[in-house]
Amino acid sequence: MSLANIDPQRVEVLKTIQSLINCLVNIKDETGEFLMTLEDGRVIDTKGWNDWEWTHGIGDTSSFANIARVDIYPGLYGLLKFHEITGDIEALRIALTWFRDRFAVGTTKNVNTMSPLLTAAYLHEAKHANYAVHLDSWAEWAMYEMPRTQEGGLQHITYLVDNHQQLWDDTLMMSVLPLAKIGLVLGRPEYVEEAKRQFMLHVKYLADPTTGLWFHDFSLEFTAQLGWTFDGRHHFARALWGRGNCWITVAIPDFIELLNLPPSDGLRLFLVSTLTAQIDALVRLQDQKTGLWHTILDDASSYLEASATAGFAYGLLKSLRLRLIPREERYVRAAMLAVSGVLGKIAANGELQQVSFGTPVFDDIEGYKQIPLTSMPYGQSLALLALTEYLRTFL
Repeated sequence: MSLANIDPQRVEVLKTIQSLINCLVNIKDETGEFLMTLEDGRVIDTKGWNDWEWTHGIGDTSSFANIARVDIYPGLYGLLKFHEITGDIEALRIALTWFRDRFAVGTTKNVNTMSPLLTAAYLHEAKHANYAVHLDSWAEWAMYEMPRTQEGGLQHITYLVDNHQQLWDDTLMMSVLPLAKIGLVLGRPEYVEEAKRQFMLHVKYLADPTTGLWFHDFSLEFTAQLGWTFDGRHHFARALWGRGNCWITVAIPDFIELLNLPPSDGLRLFLVSTLTAQIDALVRLQDQKTGLWHTILDDASSYLEASATAGFAYGLLKSLRLRLIPREERYVRAAMLAVSGVLGKIAANGELQQVSFGTPVFDDIEGYKQIPLTSMPYGQSLALLALTEYLRTFL
């Protein structure tokens, strides 16, 4: 794309996005510190772009058996959105190359590994590639074979653990959105209806009616990464974990747009009120000096974290654009402050800094506060989504 005769502010944002993409696809673990060995002998680079093994387990953090690799999905999705609004051919090429290489190798189906299928469905719909067989295989598995909790929730199974009877907020982003889009693309309304039901069920158990925040995806009463379990019917640490919450701020506007739900639709009204309650709580908890949010949203002693902030920025901006929330000064200010905070954490080489490493479930708040900070692909990806939406909405 030529940057000649473009508004200077827009030029700077475009350059920053391009640097984010370059860093995203080239990020490496130079020391081997973040490599993870699976039981079958495979060694997974938890930082690298060219992988599809998004494992998530429970165990000693030094072994990285508990990492949640949810990084590639927003990266691919961000590349797609950047291509859609700018026509950038390189972004499209990177995404298509990733799918070509990864589909050739394959992977084990779980909640996290399904997430790229959302982008694949969009690419298939636009006739950039023919992914019909893959879309059918993954959606049929999610619809009929993925383990369910009581009441039919999608159990948050991962590569290493089954997470018996557990609902996680990430599932909406990683599996439910792809299921809905595939249903639309393949003409299977039963997938769409199941996706709607999953959103309602997850709201029922993960959204805190007192604060508006989410357990494991928002503030105050939410389980950082394990939302709700039917095994004992309780939440875990009840941590209002930042990045967990940001997946909800991203997923609800995306879902409403994806299904093109009309303003009078009952599910839309239900989801908008849920989203608004969360956003109202987020606005109150945003750090006014930096524009960032703390990794434990209601705990000012926990460090400020950039990847969650990028997710919140995206959700706020998109909610404003879709008019899910009114263009009131408090919302616009929070969104712009968040964008400023994200931009302030992007280094000259395009790396989003102040990003927490993959986070397991802890039984107490302190565990979340001790997660190390390091560059990660999901940080790049969420920043890419936020700045792409910023480019579309305000520039």
